[in-house]
Amino acid sequence: MAEDFLRVGVITSTHGIRGEVKVFPTTDDPERFKKLKKCVIAAKRENVEVEVQSVKYFKQFVILKFKGIDNINDVEQYVKSDLLVTRENAVALEPGEYFICDLIGLKVITDDNKELGTLKDVLETGANNVYVVDDGHGKEILIPVIDQCILAHDLKNGTITVHLLDGLLDL
Repeated sequence: MAEDFLRVGVITSTHGIRGEVKVFPTTDDPERFKKLKKCVIAAKRENVEVEVQSVKYFKQFVILKFKGIDNINDVEQYVKSDLLVTRENAVALEPGEYFICDLIGLKVITDDNKELGTLKDVLETGANNVYVVDDGHGKEILIPVIDQCILAHDLKNGTITVHLLDGLLDL
């Protein structure tokens, strides 16, 4: 698979003086932090493995406390660092769920076997995600990630099969 590490958040600031950090979650479900045991801080010089001691929630942030880091001075250096998990420590995906990093770069084909282009990005809009497909000619095609449009993900063959609803290409 493409990436050994998956980003689950970004450390935005310290929280209090006892070594807690405020994390902006980049996962679709911040509740997953409750199950998080081990993670990796992508620090400036090296990756630092840490064990999660406690998890709290504050507004849109997650407040994490790591074992063995009990002082604001020990944690300040990690502000603005990505928080990563290894695939083994990632929360198990439900059937039909995928890590975005595994989908980027896949070939997007229609159900009548026309090649649309390559998946370039996934926009998280709130209602449903939107696939951004690069058609190879400088144009982007936006496809809503809904059951009527996204028919199949085939990671083995590197394709996503879609059904284009009437008018979708006219946008």
